[in-house]
Amino acid sequence: MIDATGPQRPTREEIAQLPPFAGLTLDRIHLLKTPAQFEAARGAIQRAAFIGFDTESKPTFAKGELASGPHVVQFALREQAFIVRVDGEAACEFIKSIVESDAVVKIGFGLKSDRAVLLSKLGARIRAMVDLADALRRKGIRQTLGAKAAVAMVLGQRLQKSRSVTTSNWARQALLPKQLLYAANDAYAALAVFYALDLHQPPLPVADETFESAEAATPVE
Repeated sequence: MIDATGPQRPTREEIAQLPPFAGLTLDRIHLLKTPAQFEAARGAIQRAAFIGFDTESKPTFAKGELASGPHVVQFALREQAFIVRVDGEAACEFIKSIVESDAVVKIGFGLKSDRAVLLSKLGARIRAMVDLADALRRKGIRQTLGAKAAVAMVLGQRLQKSRSVTTSNWARQALLPKQLLYAANDAYAALAVFYALDLHQPPLPVADETFESAEAATPVE
């Protein structure tokens, strides 16, 4: 685990030499579609209390093209992850019920941007959240880190973040296996860092001001 003596972010070359991140495999990633699946996932999430959280949006490339995301929301537990396409009343109600729950703590990186798009598209306000960029600064890291750098520093592992997947079409009806893996493990990595830092132990740093303190910082992968 990192300490508060001012740890230095590893270089890209150093990160490349690390062992791969031990993420979730496809058999532990569930794409939710039916009411029964939503209810089963809701129960598992509520029992977990702490969940990794992230969103994905179809990128815009054309000048003047308006962003319409998020198109995918992902929730990760310690043993599995749930992927939800933001499409249809049941899916949107499920997403809103989780992100607005005070009983389920959402863990992620750069949650300010997720907060903005969820509020715009669903009218959902994220409650009970921990932005790890802020938590890491409290551990003595002055740079605002993204998931890849944080996984390297805290876990000593290399999180694969393919640009071709990051910029893929997240609005497609049938998500590709590589998209499911990417989305699930982005959220799962946040949860892994959270537990490695013992942030689940009280006092838990859950507060809205995590967004305010991170506004001026640019995440560094």
